Amino acid sequence: MREILGRRRRLLSRRNDGRPEPISAALTFATEWQWPVLPGVAPDPQGRARCACPDPECTVPGAHPFDPGLLAATTDARMVRWWWANRPAAPIVLATGGTAPCAVSLPAPAAARALDLLDRRGMRLGPVVAAPTRWAVLVKPYSMEQLGELLYAKDFVPGSLRFHGEGGYIALPPSETGEGAVRWERAPLPGSASPWVPDVEAVVDAVVDALTRTGVSAPEL
Repeated sequence: MREILGRRRRLLSRRNDGRPEPISAALTFATEWQWPVLPGVAPDPQGRARCACPDPECTVPGAHPFDPGLLAATTDARMVRWWWANRPAAPIVLATGGTAPCAVSLPAPAAARALDLLDRRGMRLGPVVAAPTRWAVLVKPYSMEQLGELLYAKDFVPGSLRFHGEGGYIALPPSETGEGAVRWERAPLPGSASPWVPDVEAVVDAVVDALTRTGVSAPEL
């Protein structure tokens, strides 16, 4: 009972705007779901569209690891608490692959149309992360060989699809990035176990088919 109540207290720890505190969300991801996370670099306080990292041409401002680097991602509660105690507003970055979910992402307008069609078909999806410009469908971990065979078998794959596998990352809610807030378009169902996610083959097949049938070209973004 103490564990359940402790989890509820973390999930119910919210900011004044009603969104969860980053440290509470990061602890849930790391300790309960065993998803390795680390703090991302913050947006530049002098201009949120810019990144605080040294790269003036950064394409994912505030939504990527920098210091510490991606290899520091962990499920250790003490490290997570220390990071966010020192950087309470830091974005939450998930290191994809390994024991953590991978992701397939595409531009937000195309993703919204694809998800609508998949809903009407009754396809089951797991969590979907929505950033202002791109949405990411979480999937089971896959290898580069598995992904290569999957894409090779396709006659057409939109160039705007991106694959976040081993060595990749995505920002998780409730992160604030240079592009804006990251939220759940499809939130994980409540429960203590790690959320269910589909196979990458099912998601790629369905998304490519949905984009083709709806005539959405999903331009490069």
